[in-house]
Amino acid sequence: MRKHFVYSLATSVFLLFNSCATNPVTGKRDISLVSEEQEIAMGLEADPQIVAQYGLVQNPTLQKFIQEKGQQMAAVSHRPNLKYEFKIVDSPILNAFAVPGGYVYFTRGIMAHFNSEAQFAGVLGHEIGHITARHSAQQQSKSILTQGVLLGGMIAFPELAELGDVASQGASLLFLKFGRDDERQSDELGVEYSTKIGYDASHMADFFQTLQRQSAQSGQGEIPEWQSTHPNPANRYSTVHQLADQWKQKTNATNLKEGRDSYLRMIDGLIYGEDPKQGFVENNTFYHPELKFQFPVPTGWNIQNTPQQVQMAPKDGKALLFLRLAQGTSLETAAQQMLQANQLQAIESKQVTVNGLPALAVIAQQSTQQQQQAQQQQAAPIQALSYFIQYGGNIYNITGVSAATDFNNYFQSFSAVAQNFRQLTDQEKINRKPEVVRIKTVKAAGTLTQVLRTFSVPDKRLEEMAILNGMQLTDRVEAKTLIKVIEK
Repeated sequence: MRKHFVYSLATSVFLLFNSCATNPVTGKRDISLVSEEQEIAMGLEADPQIVAQYGLVQNPTLQKFIQEKGQQMAAVSHRPNLKYEFKIVDSPILNAFAVPGGYVYFTRGIMAHFNSEAQFAGVLGHEIGHITARHSAQQQSKSILTQGVLLGGMIAFPELAELGDVASQGASLLFLKFGRDDERQSDELGVEYSTKIGYDASHMADFFQTLQRQSAQSGQGEIPEWQSTHPNPANRYSTVHQLADQWKQKTNATNLKEGRDSYLRMIDGLIYGEDPKQGFVENNTFYHPELKFQFPVPTGWNIQNTPQQVQMAPKDGKALLFLRLAQGTSLETAAQQMLQANQLQAIESKQVTVNGLPALAVIAQQSTQQQQQAQQQQAAPIQALSYFIQYGGNIYNITGVSAATDFNNYFQSFSAVAQNFRQLTDQEKINRKPEVVRIKTVKAAGTLTQVLRTFSVPDKRLEEMAILNGMQLTDRVEAKTLIKVIEK
């Protein structure tokens, strides 16, 4: 067995050296088990799923802006041959991300927090950098190889099986290191690419302060750098400023653009935070104004709302509860299709009414085959409570899932949500308007606190607005300066 392992390891090494490709950014040979064609295929497959999950922001001006700047930057990148796509997705979270093959996404949440074209351009270059440096392909290749080595080690030396979790955790920390290296390299590329299309990359560094402050205000705290896939924002701030200075000297660039006022005018009217028409939570109740329904959210449970489904889970992660539209023209066919799709079998089913609405309640468990597979993997079989409710021309599926051993503990929470699904009639909830970013011109100079108060910003939101504007409340703001406030 040990000889077999040594032979397998030698074979792996041979394959490793024959699975290298030249990195477009560094010019060095990297491990690569993912071809460019596969990267493109991954992007083509992921893009419609991402758009379906989040939806696109219906703002032609901003969508045109990100496409134009993205294509301009792609042309000066290390992989101009790819067919790039740039999109703003309809999510309030502060994020930007890239998918292999040339797909880049910005949320409206991060668009609201930029304070200049230069800040946006720096982050755009950073995301393009992930694609040009083939970071996703490298991570996948390293993951495949490490999993193979770990698995091979456990087969050859059974005593290592007991340490499998520890070994996997070690590999995860190793990949976190790779992640930080990737982020640093993407920061460098963000500076390079944004400078090459005429922007002052030092403003990208300023945006890291916004990220740090927003994270602290949301209660996320600061993750130790060695446990994070992103470098510490304070460290990134200093490094990016240095890189920006270096690229200015390298390119002899003068009159690099910030584009503050032009950017702020573009985002005037952008929805800020949750969009009520997509559903919102208030006092432990979820309301959907457009579809006109409501249901309770279990106390203390986390909730995630996307166009495809509403998903809830307790903090211990031992259960999952979701609401989504069911397939099928009747309650029975909808239930049948859901059970088949998830390889579940009904053990109890009955016709019920939910607040006057026709419904079907089903208790289900994994199929015999699935249970056997779970036992082989030493995993607990799962059990589910599903309600299929007919309302407003749709069939809604509310399903709660947990391990069979925990099912009784969560049954009341599952059934309380489903049995309290009802029509939304409260006109105040139905007509709830979103908050939007409004761009105001400062009339008289003063501190940011004084200026914000002239626009009736309540004291409890002063720090939030300071972060949104990338300023401190004590900063002096001159007359005729443009600033952001939030209004209904």
